[in-house]
Amino acid sequence: MPRLADLPKPNTPGCVLDHAGILAVLPHRHPFLFVDRLLEFEEGKRAVGLKQASFGEPHFVGHFPADPVMPGVIQIEALAQVATILVLLSFPMDGKRPAFLGIDKARFRRAVRPGDSLRLEVDLLSFRRNMATVQSRILIDGQLSCEAELMATMV
Repeated sequence: MPRLADLPKPNTPGCVLDHAGILAVLPHRHPFLFVDRLLEFEEGKRAVGLKQASFGEPHFVGHFPADPVMPGVIQIEALAQVATILVLLSFPMDGKRPAFLGIDKARFRRAVRPGDSLRLEVDLLSFRRNMATVQSRILIDGQLSCEAELMATMV
């Protein structure tokens, strides 16, 4: 796994990793890539990503089409992808990738709708024996939308 300094430099001001950099770190591809940009990164501590909820995303077409809402599982997956970037760039492990162990204390505070900008914040609580625990949250216009404690192991 490359270090942050080895990844493509973003063309977007105020951005640590753009789409090209995220593709270099995450194994996910469309339609399962849920992070557009990495806005902040503190090695071994914290990462902040951005996801623009777009009308064209497949889950909005089928999840309450008359009043589209982003499913909670996709919100959790977006947070997990930012957590993956944080862990893989902080603790490089060639050939390993994270697998969910658990989701605790998940709460959904407001609906995510097309057009929303999701600020995906992840704080590393612990990393030992290839197991990571993070506290994560989604903010929309500064308001808490979702929060969860996520646990993963490297396989």
